[in-house]
Amino acid sequence: MKRSSSVIRRAVLAAASVALAAGCTAQAAGSGGGSASPTKGPTTSAPAPAASGTPTDAPTEDGKAPSPSGTTAEPTYAPTDAPTGTPAPDVLMGDGDENEQVRELQARLRQLGYFDRAPTGFYGTMTAGSVKAFQKKQGLPRTGSVDEATWQGLLGASRKPTADELKPSTTNQLDTPDARCMTGRVLCISKESRTLAWMIDGKVVSAMDVRFGSENTPTREGTFTVERKVRQDWSRLYHTPMPLSMYFSRGQAVHYSADFAARGYNGASHGCVNVRDRVKLTTLFDQVKVGDKVVVHW
Repeated sequence: MKRSSSVIRRAVLAAASVALAAGCTAQAAGSGGGSASPTKGPTTSAPAPAASGTPTDAPTEDGKAPSPSGTTAEPTYAPTDAPTGTPAPDVLMGDGDENEQVRELQARLRQLGYFDRAPTGFYGTMTAGSVKAFQKKQGLPRTGSVDEATWQGLLGASRKPTADELKPSTTNQLDTPDARCMTGRVLCISKESRTLAWMIDGKVVSAMDVRFGSENTPTREGTFTVERKVRQDWSRLYHTPMPLSMYFSRGQAVHYSADFAARGYNGASHGCVNVRDRVKLTTLFDQVKVGDKVVVHW
């Protein structure tokens, strides 16, 4: 009888051990691999199935160690960034470029009327817009960038720029001189192009940007002569300096303006012809003589 009780007792202990081991395995699987939160009492829920890709603790039927399930590597794919169809042509010049070829591009576009200012050598939005306009005229894709087809088309439609076209003496483009400027020594001043051209016998010796008076104090137009020259002068009416003054119509003169140099066309004179390039005007001041002609025209 004692032996029978001993056998029964061993069987009960073995069953308890198996149940306890099963509870640990379920908690580990359910914890997802992280730190399990403590519980107040034993759980009675069924063991959770092992997550995909996590090895199970049960041995296989042949008694060997279990193999991980769901660990087959997913297939990888090469990136598909390569464009389909005809590859895009190589870009020779584009946004942000800054070099002498860009300067030549701008000079050639300016010859054809697509670029309305002095070449800078920097490829920005204005240059891109000019290129698009040229490409449209030529029946080319309007990319705004210069590829080989665009460049060859531009070379065929324009001529090689001169040194003055690549680096002109004025930011503003000189217009056709007034007929009154074609003989003698003349300060030929255009309100339309906002330029002053120093001309001798119909040839431009030097040129510079200028600005004029406002509507309330307009610069007078017509044919005048240089009445007097004052290297360092001061406006007693407006209390402003007037260096390198060449008077041509009572109180109106061609002179250097620091305000024009600083603010450009955001301001205006009180009727004088302002020049912002002091170095050029200094050279001109030394060349001009009292009695030389001055023509202010549109």
